[in-house]
Amino acid sequence: MPHIIIKMYPGRSEDQKVELASRIVDVVMDTLKVDIRSISLGIEEVEPGDWAEEVYIPDIVEKSETLYKRPGYRP
Repeated sequence: MPHIIIKMYPGRSEDQKVELASRIVDVVMDTLKVDIRSISLGIEEVEPGDWAEEVYIPDIVEKSETLYKRPGYRP
């Protein structure tokens, strides 16, 4: 606890992904007061043409009550 999943378009470098994961893990540890061993984080790349079906509808529209930051776009 917690497990974090980041879904984003492809195209970021491995270094960018590692830095993003590291920064997020640091914030989670500090905010939730959990040990690094408790945190897992995955990055899933989703093609732009698949975003609405694979992310926007199931994770944003259908789970809107769980969002703490809503997107400023509509696909």
